[in-house]
Amino acid sequence: MKLIVGLGNPGLQYARSRHNVGFEAIDRLARRHVDPTGGCARARFNGLTLEAEIGEQRVLLLKPTTFMNRSGRSVAEAVGFFKIDAANDLFVIADDIDLPCGSLRVRGEGGAGGHNGLSDILASLGSPQWTRCRIGIDKPGIIPQADYVLGRFTEDQAPSVDECIDQACNAVGVWCRQGLASTMNQFNRKVTATTGESPSNSN
Repeated sequence: MKLIVGLGNPGLQYARSRHNVGFEAIDRLARRHVDPTGGCARARFNGLTLEAEIGEQRVLLLKPTTFMNRSGRSVAEAVGFFKIDAANDLFVIADDIDLPCGSLRVRGEGGAGGHNGLSDILASLGSPQWTRCRIGIDKPGIIPQADYVLGRFTEDQAPSVDECIDQACNAVGVWCRQGLASTMNQFNRKVTATTGESPSNSN
């Protein structure tokens, strides 16, 4: 079993907000990989879950409903229940204000980078060794950070982020089939904040 987690906040008031790109990625993965006639979301592990198959790999899709700052509780429960090897079988999707819209970055370990959801997962698992996929949402600028991440994307930002969420879903597929190194090589890219161009791939 591989565990794919998308971070966000539950509730209609947070739908489509910048902080909820992880939830959106899980919804898209469900549409791609869950049989609509047999797949039904279940409330467990302090979250909403769906089981799916990506390639020949059995996966659990998880959206924690603990609110962002307590995401680790949900993830740790699922990891413990299925005895998941987090270093190889956990993939977490989250927003990142330090990356421009349109940027996607996959890493196999590291810190939280100021992201409260990732920070709580780190604390709950006690290890930084698990795959995280960050989707760029731009810096807040003069807008208070809490207001910015809970707000919705501008018309200029939305197309880049929408494409990036799709790419995050594609990255999950490659990670399940080919592993971390191949995923990083194919999907890590830098986008300049001023032009939105993607001049080169980068690990």
